[in-house]
Amino acid sequence: MKLKLDENIRVDGADVLRNAGFDARTVAEEGMSGASDDDILSTVQQEGRVFITLDLDFSDIRAYPPHDYGGIIVLRPPSQDQLTVRSLVRRLLPLLSSEPVAHRLWVVETNRVRIRD
Repeated sequence: MKLKLDENIRVDGADVLRNAGFDARTVAEEGMSGASDDDILSTVQQEGRVFITLDLDFSDIRAYPPHDYGGIIVLRPPSQDQLTVRSLVRRLLPLLSSEPVAHRLWVVETNRVRIRD
């Protein structure tokens, strides 16, 4: 599975995914920091990647209909410190292997995952 992490998630979040065998890249690693949301999502679509972000704007299905994308995962940690975010990324690992993400919106919290088609 190919994933792209938004610039608001540190590179070590991508490392967690890469160490689990996923093809994970970050917006920052690809020199796209500061790019518009539209430019980032256009690149994500072209590359056929699932987008992972902390930005709640991407959970608006009117603005970002899940069927238009390879998948959007919005992480909702109780705090955005490095340890908490990395822990939430680790929580994704079994889900990514067992639950389809294509053309869906996942909102991942510490104690639950909401999925919208």
